Amino acid sequence: MIGSRVRQYRNAKGLTMSELAERAGVAKSYLSAIERDIQTNPSIQFLDKIASVLDVDINVLLKDVTSSTYEEAAALDEEWQSLIAEAMNSGVSKEEFRDFLEYNKWKIKQK
Repeated sequence: MIGSRVRQYRNAKGLTMSELAERAGVAKSYLSAIERDIQTNPSIQFLDKIASVLDVDINVLLKDVTSSTYEEAAALDEEWQSLIAEAMNSGVSKEEFRDFLEYNKWKIKQK
């Protein structure tokens, strides 16, 4: 599973196994074992190095999600952060924001 995703993204980047191993600073033999699913439980540190070279989030390698799906989720998080920053900059206090959330919860329960 993880190995096939590593191979998929490596091939998409046009890298050989040797190139990926060298750029990530990992052993080619270990990378090979990962890609062939002989080694199925790589360390987070290993995956972080590989993900960095492949320009994907580590979660893309860990989970069966596409890069675009993960990027869409990250964009949503950025949108929420932007909305919160806008509320803060407009003078909305934490207490006012909490009150608003509580009001919405109450309103939903009334339906």
